[in-house]
Amino acid sequence: MESDIPSRLATLGHPQRLAIFRLLMRRYPDAVAAGEVAQALGLRPSTLSAYLAALMRTGLVTQARSGTSLRYAIDLEQVRGTFDYLLNDCCRGRPDICAPAAMHKGGADMADRKYNVLFICVGNSARSIFAETILRDMAGDRFTAWSAGTRPFSTLNPAALALLAAKGHDIAPLRAKHVDEFRAEGAPVMDFVFTVCDRAANEECPPWQGQPVTAHWGTPDPVRATGTEAQRALAFQRAYGALRNRISIFAALPFESLDRLGLQAAVDDIGHQSGEGAA
Repeated sequence: MESDIPSRLATLGHPQRLAIFRLLMRRYPDAVAAGEVAQALGLRPSTLSAYLAALMRTGLVTQARSGTSLRYAIDLEQVRGTFDYLLNDCCRGRPDICAPAAMHKGGADMADRKYNVLFICVGNSARSIFAETILRDMAGDRFTAWSAGTRPFSTLNPAALALLAAKGHDIAPLRAKHVDEFRAEGAPVMDFVFTVCDRAANEECPPWQGQPVTAHWGTPDPVRATGTEAQRALAFQRAYGALRNRISIFAALPFESLDRLGLQAAVDDIGHQSGEGAA
């Protein structure tokens, strides 16, 4: 392991290779298609291929074929080994020096209080609005829910609002918001931050105040659905149903008995469930 460390650090010392590594870490445990990485980072395919090859040579990234595309993912065992080596060698094994403050939070910190939850997508017009509304109405006594967009539209999607109203939700409080609103001074500190679209998950963003538990709950964009009016309406129903099912599981988690690592594993697992079911 020690002999691998210099080459791994040197590889990550290149800004664009580091950007790829950070994107794949944000998407972990997902495997991401090469084209999606290239689009997110604005890289030419040949350039991306060279950078990915360098990351794979050091063991930090794995490659797998899915149909006609190649998908890339973090090799977490190797990444953990690298971090463990740095912790033990540089910090002499003292987690009080090197471990992030959030790792010291446990179940007691998450017990007997109301949790702040933020759902993020790019436009903040449909999926994140669904999630905000569902959590607010399903478990508003235990969660305060918000949603925001990295590039929000000026108006909410009419079909999304119509669906929420038809299901009995109050749509009056809803509005499009930018994520910067939740980074400003005096903004509420989040306990959980979930991205619900791949584009938002791929975007670089600064760390959140308070180091909330984060996860990616990717949901197909109903706004981009094509076909007949019935087929487009079905896409909105499916997105709503998938998010409702995931949020039902999330709201039922035993927060008081889970430490941060347990919560992280639980919300990651929710994101990898299909979420399909009755809406």
